[in-house]
Amino acid sequence: MYLKEQGWQQREIARAMGIHEVTVSRWLARLDSQGPECWRSPSRSGRPPRLSADQKRLIPEFLWHGPEAYGFRGQVWTCARVARVITEEFGIAYSKAQVSRLLKALHWTPQVPITRAIQRDEQAIDRWRQEVWPQLRRQAASQSRTLVLVDESGFYLLPGKVKTYAPEAQTPVLREKLTRDHLSVMGAMTPAGKIYSLVRQESLNGLHTVEFLAHLRRVASKRLLVIWDGSPIHRRTEVQQFVAGTHGQVRVEPLPGYAPDLNPWDEGGWHHLKHVELRNMPCLDLEELHEQFHLAIGRLRQKPHLVQSFFAQAGLTLEKT
Repeated sequence: MYLKEQGWQQREIARAMGIHEVTVSRWLARLDSQGPECWRSPSRSGRPPRLSADQKRLIPEFLWHGPEAYGFRGQVWTCARVARVITEEFGIAYSKAQVSRLLKALHWTPQVPITRAIQRDEQAIDRWRQEVWPQLRRQAASQSRTLVLVDESGFYLLPGKVKTYAPEAQTPVLREKLTRDHLSVMGAMTPAGKIYSLVRQESLNGLHTVEFLAHLRRVASKRLLVIWDGSPIHRRTEVQQFVAGTHGQVRVEPLPGYAPDLNPWDEGGWHHLKHVELRNMPCLDLEELHEQFHLAIGRLRQKPHLVQSFFAQAGLTLEKT
């Protein structure tokens, strides 16, 4: 050791390095018997990763759909929740510490959510608008299918606030009960301006998706062309079995990844219901919120031209193709 060569005693070396004198003695004995090479750290290959590179690349897309798509309450991702998602999707158990390192490697960090993901492929999204959407409309017409765009959202007891008139310098106070209780809503929208919905006081799952598809077949058409995103509740085994059991009468098509704005619900239907129909409306409980939502969506159903404007807002043309 360099310090020993400089005339340092074992006690002085131990005190300087903050270790026990016996440890210094053991190190010096090892140096005498094995030489300087004993200090080289052996290379370690380590355990192979349990998730493949392809599986890791899928994780950000799973998480982009939000915690409520996996049955959690509130739009917050934690390491424990992400670990549950990994177990559910891949059957592999990760600890919170492992998930933290994995998310860091995927360039996911704790932050305020944004409305657009950097992973978006803008060219693919534009191509879907210009080419795939008109093609799907032609196919629906030629096959006598009702085309519906499906999406999900949460309606909380906290009111959606907007500006309101009040006396100058007297800011109005909107009384509300702080809570995370909410309604989970699945909606379907057609280019003709029709609206369908399913409302539950619990997080939606694959069985709710099946229930909604069956409802659409009763009230809209037996033959459906369903366009939706890659939410996990759309990919459940029971949903795939239901679609297969219709023998081609129900066909599903996915939206491009990270492109919620392609769905007229995203910035159209949900925004209108929350910030126009239900604005500044505090409700005492979920039953009252459910009643107000029912009235609000009933008013929207009376405005098919407004519903069609949501398609235009999403960049989806409705002209005959």
